[in-house]
Amino acid sequence: MTPSPEPVLDVADLKVRIGRREIVRGVSLRVEREQTLGIVGESGSGKSMTVLAATGLLDTPAAVVTGTSTLGARDDATAIDLVGASARTLRTLHGGRIGFVFQDPGTSLNPMLTLERQITESLEAHRRVTRREATARALELLEAVGLPDPQSRLRSYPHQLSGGQRQRVMIAIALACDPELLVADEPTTSLDVTTQAQIIELVRALQRDFGTAVIWVSHDLGVIGQVADDVTVLRNGEAVEQAPILDVFDRPRDQYTRDLLSARPVIGAHRPAPVPDDAPVLLDVEGLDVRFPVTTPTGRTTVHAVRDLSFQIRRGSTLGLVGESGSGKSTVAAALTGQVTPEAGTVRLDGVDVLARRRRADKALRRRIGLVFQDPFSSLDPRAPVGSAIGEPLRVHRLAGDRAGRKARTAELLDLVGLPTSFASRYPHELSGGQRQRVSIARALALEPDLLILDESTASLDVSVQARVLELLAELQRDLTLTYLFIGHDLAVIQRMSHDVLVMRDGRAVEQRPASDLFAAPEDDYTRALLAAVPPARPRV
Repeated sequence: MTPSPEPVLDVADLKVRIGRREIVRGVSLRVEREQTLGIVGESGSGKSMTVLAATGLLDTPAAVVTGTSTLGARDDATAIDLVGASARTLRTLHGGRIGFVFQDPGTSLNPMLTLERQITESLEAHRRVTRREATARALELLEAVGLPDPQSRLRSYPHQLSGGQRQRVMIAIALACDPELLVADEPTTSLDVTTQAQIIELVRALQRDFGTAVIWVSHDLGVIGQVADDVTVLRNGEAVEQAPILDVFDRPRDQYTRDLLSARPVIGAHRPAPVPDDAPVLLDVEGLDVRFPVTTPTGRTTVHAVRDLSFQIRRGSTLGLVGESGSGKSTVAAALTGQVTPEAGTVRLDGVDVLARRRRADKALRRRIGLVFQDPFSSLDPRAPVGSAIGEPLRVHRLAGDRAGRKARTAELLDLVGLPTSFASRYPHELSGGQRQRVSIARALALEPDLLILDESTASLDVSVQARVLELLAELQRDLTLTYLFIGHDLAVIQRMSHDVLVMRDGRAVEQRPASDLFAAPEDDYTRALLAAVPPARPRV
């Protein structure tokens, strides 16, 4: 019998306690060369804490870590227990034998350093190479991760790259010293589905080329199904299921795993309630054109964000607006809500010229269009309790009478979005992400708008929380005949919510059709590429 190969990382009975609270409870896992281990669970399940503690990167005051986490021997290097290792030992390992790719490359990259310097730093710290050799290696890595025009990009700064390009640079930095282990903690959560698919394929290719072991952390089992060989499902700091990827999808043993699987947005799984064919047009946009002046290293230029865009939304229906980052989706929302001024075009809401009325600062018009943002934490005032956040628009527009009337209306709105009235006295930091988004929806509904714009409003939520918020929005639409402009980049979510779909690219409409027609037979290659990038219902073997 052939002995099992020595794992690159072997974790046994890992526990993390902060004060009296045990965050990680006896987790054991192992990952071998050229293998990808997926760690999945909702926010607060202990995913990131497990990985940080196992790799010696946890630096939380009063944290107590027990158990073992052994980095296997390589060449002339001996096996090392990372739990309790000295800071000096860990400095030689992090960036050298262990590479890291985190969720937000915008905060992980140094905005003051060029890409070349950020890659060569790791090489100079862990490898005895000259500056010329380090630069040559940096260029080689940027070519390997598929960054366009890598030679000129060496002198670029992070802000000059897109989100997907910055994540590619993070992968290049992580792989600079040929690590045995690559830790990817939610590396694609904030990316478009097409960019996500590219990053996944990139990591697979690099893993084949370099033989790296990978730990991929995510809250989305759909993503994990595309990358992992084995899966560890965490809940409340415990491993509730550990199995090969196909076993988890085909024969999940734990109810929590089944709940995660059922909550995933999957093409064709859900459709919105039908809208009468004779439903009147509520919003009519014709020839919308938006340009921005911007300053670049070579001087001032103009970005043509939206180009001659026209569309309609029927009352009581949802128009899904989909496209990659930079396609102009959020600019459309900004133009409709008065945050930017279009150069051309007309916008009519139930026959009223929105752009002309807004120039006269029509206060009544602002009540008719509501907006829910992607990140509910940053859109809520952390110093104001929930009741004040919901009641503020009522006070500004002098609705619901006196303070007692506003309090009663706030209680009604909390009940409408499925939250207890006692939440009125809580602050945003005391709520979960899903609860904060429900508060944001309640605040947007306070003025009883004709049109509600949802700008990536579920993109930052766990899949199970996202499913509950989407169901809430569907119920509110049925009960209140609400009209939505639903902006997103995930076509599975767009299909679940939308009656009609508008696909944007580079500020233009490339396809605009009823959702059932578009998903059944997309006409444009770009739409087909977006659909192909959606994680499949079952992992491809």
